[in-house]
Amino acid sequence: MSSDLRSDDYSNAIELKSLAEGDDLQAETINQARVIEGSLRNVGVHACGVIITPDDLTEFVPIAIAKDSSLAVTQYDNSVVESAGLLKMDFLGLKTLTLIKDTIKLVKYRHQKQIDIDNIPLDDKKTYELFQRGDTVGIFQYESLGMQKYLRDLKPTIFEDLIAMNALYRPGPLEYIPSFVRRKNGQEKIQYDIPEMENYLKETYGITVYQEQVMQLSQKLADFSKGDADLLRKAMGKKIFSLLEKLKPKFINGGINNGYDKEILEKIWKDWEAFASYAFNKSHSTCYALIAYQTAYLKAHYPAEYMAAVLSNNMNDIKQVSFFMEECKHMDINVLGPDINESYYKFTVNDDNAIRFGMGAVKGVGENAVSAIIESRKESKYKSIFDFAKRVDLRSANKKAFDSLVLAGAFDSVDSAHRAQYFFENQEGQTFIEKAIRFGSKYQEKKNSAQTNLFADFGELNLVEPEFPVCENWSKLNQLKKEKDVIGIYISGHPLDDYMDSVKFFSNIKLNDLKNLNPLVDKEVRIAGIIGEVEHKISKNGKGWATFILEDYYESYELRIFGEDYLKFKHFLNENNFVCIKMFVKEGWKNRESGRIGDPRIQYLSFHQLQDSLSSNAKRIIVKLDAHLLEKNHIKFFKDIFKKHKGDQEIIFNVLGNGDGLRLNLSSSKNKVMISEKLLKTLKQNKFDFILN
Repeated sequence: MSSDLRSDDYSNAIELKSLAEGDDLQAETINQARVIEGSLRNVGVHACGVIITPDDLTEFVPIAIAKDSSLAVTQYDNSVVESAGLLKMDFLGLKTLTLIKDTIKLVKYRHQKQIDIDNIPLDDKKTYELFQRGDTVGIFQYESLGMQKYLRDLKPTIFEDLIAMNALYRPGPLEYIPSFVRRKNGQEKIQYDIPEMENYLKETYGITVYQEQVMQLSQKLADFSKGDADLLRKAMGKKIFSLLEKLKPKFINGGINNGYDKEILEKIWKDWEAFASYAFNKSHSTCYALIAYQTAYLKAHYPAEYMAAVLSNNMNDIKQVSFFMEECKHMDINVLGPDINESYYKFTVNDDNAIRFGMGAVKGVGENAVSAIIESRKESKYKSIFDFAKRVDLRSANKKAFDSLVLAGAFDSVDSAHRAQYFFENQEGQTFIEKAIRFGSKYQEKKNSAQTNLFADFGELNLVEPEFPVCENWSKLNQLKKEKDVIGIYISGHPLDDYMDSVKFFSNIKLNDLKNLNPLVDKEVRIAGIIGEVEHKISKNGKGWATFILEDYYESYELRIFGEDYLKFKHFLNENNFVCIKMFVKEGWKNRESGRIGDPRIQYLSFHQLQDSLSSNAKRIIVKLDAHLLEKNHIKFFKDIFKKHKGDQEIIFNVLGNGDGLRLNLSSSKNKVMISEKLLKTLKQNKFDFILN
């Protein structure tokens, strides 16, 4: 019962065809179009609408089975159902409620404290300070950048401020927020069209924000009945302007009868008509604000537990995990990799108040394996991979689980071996992990045999643990890549860590900015990162081109390179190559026929090795020094710097006095340096601040 044709598409096709075949065909096909017009194109299912009937559902409405599920749905839409007199309720499922529940569990586990979230104080100072700072990442309904800005401006102090902000931060009423903020902070006078309106608009500083305020005012000013007021609410909420027109005379006449000026009543009604396009229900906003307040309360008082719950509830979306891990850094909370002695299925918090990665987030480690690991360590912590293999149920924790846990670093705290040793193969092609599993399996067999045999020799259980093989360690990059394969992100480090200052200095955009090139047209942009997968291709006309993945700290992005740019720079396109790229964003090609401008395009200006970017692009380094803290050993330190890092780049000492106005820039024409990551690392280790330009 659906059609993929729109009536306007169909009519356009008819007109074209009629030019060739005549008016008779046009008349016939227009009639066909009228039949098609208004037909259903597709069938949707409401996200949370539930129909409640006094008896069997099929006695009242025709039902069907939803696509891709066994859910029974009505064949009527919501407006038909309601006009037929049936009860429709919206039951909205929120994962935020699970987040709150998980946080409360973590708090109880760590602090032996049971939080009654429904009875927390609504005037908690710490919670409002969090809102005032705009630290609302991970806070339901209040985490967008725009909302954070307005919260910092508003500086909410009462719960009603949060309710109003939730209702106002929507496409229509957004324009009222600056006035709301100024009125709240006493920077703008609060005015009321009629003095009696203050009683209903005081909490929102004279601005109509909620449907309920309109309902109350219509009853007060024009003697609307509660039924009429609810009808007015419905007309606004559903944007039924024909119904608003019917109610207007009743409001104007009722207001005049109560002694109010007609012009003022007309103004109020005009404001309400504009308000109808964005009217929001206060009860909805209050519920959202309450859930937001509860999450903010938990984040303010139990930050580690709350962020662990946030990460747990986003385990299946690795981009979200990365995003919230950045927030953890901002909050000075360490996020550690998985560990066989501390990790659970979800993210948790250890005794050092650091968040431990959940083992359930590691590829190849299922829920059964995690349950077996947790069950077996209840008596005591695991001492080594051999102790682990002896005690864990090897039917649940199989070889794939062992491999993934080792690659994720879950055994780093119990064994002194490096990760390459676990995967070292002997002459028979058996990895050391397989050897450890066989050792554990043999131990468990003997233990089970001893328990069922009265005459068994328990001494035979003392099996000799195999020794770790001697082999070369993986490179840092290789280890991190394997870690990312099983976790989805780099957790113990990042390949770019050694070039952090180079990336920061060279780049003027992030990779994410390349998703929309329009703001960058006619600009030179610089990006730096590590090259991932590369594909060299041949076009139809025989010319070479390539696609390659570039990855920075936050994103990975696929780039394409063609023509002369490809011939000039293809030798840089090698996997795991650290590069910095200068590009110029040009306007798109103009289509000769339509005259339309296509998408912006990239011209590659240069490629450089990232490790050479500081020496190639930085002109000077400015080192900040406090005159009152300078000592003789500092002079010796900088003499050594000049010897070890000779080059042709200028070094300037910016000497500042301690509040006495002294400020000197000292430079040398003889002593120059080569700016490199090693030089910057040395300065950092000795706690010297610097600027590159």
